[in-house]
Amino acid sequence: VGPAVVGIKSTVQGQMSLFGGYSTSEAQGSGIIISADGYIVTNNHVVEGADKLDITLNDNRTFNGRVIGTDPSTDLALIKIDAKDLPIVKFGDSDNLKVGEWVLAVGNPLGLTSTVTAGIVSAKARSISALNPRSQKMGIEAVIQTDAAVNPGNSGGALVNTAGELVGINTAIYSETGSYAGYSFAIPTSIVSKVIADLKE
Repeated sequence: VGPAVVGIKSTVQGQMSLFGGYSTSEAQGSGIIISADGYIVTNNHVVEGADKLDITLNDNRTFNGRVIGTDPSTDLALIKIDAKDLPIVKFGDSDNLKVGEWVLAVGNPLGLTSTVTAGIVSAKARSISALNPRSQKMGIEAVIQTDAAVNPGNSGGALVNTAGELVGINTAIYSETGSYAGYSFAIPTSIVSKVIADLKE
């Protein structure tokens, strides 16, 4: 799975400051290559408002990314780079996941390339708006809850089963502090594949 997971740096050009320059802010995230010709799925919140997207592959090649489409309600986005013969991740069936089953999170947390953490499926079909009132704008009422360590930068990365098949996209952590504290949430592939197909159309 590692070669099919990318790092995403999104740059937002800010307002002109008092001293003449423009303020810029950068955010880091992860993405998953889903086609050999460069389609990548990630979280909407990773690319939202970005003026520039720098995509870094596992082999350290970098590309400019462009947004093909976004769906804020499921926090998903489809982006594209101009490349050929890329490694892709294989989709699994998130509906077949069982509570207690081992899963692995693959992403680029805290600026660390290709990091893998392990955990189990803690719950299925969890509503996260109940935990965090601010997330009510997200229309996902059926996320996978895991205890695989997910930190800032893991957003948009892969949640895979032990066969290396994609079962979810890591999207949020539940934490009092903002860093990993026990539980994370992933959008199941049953939702991802539908939304991404629509965005691609």
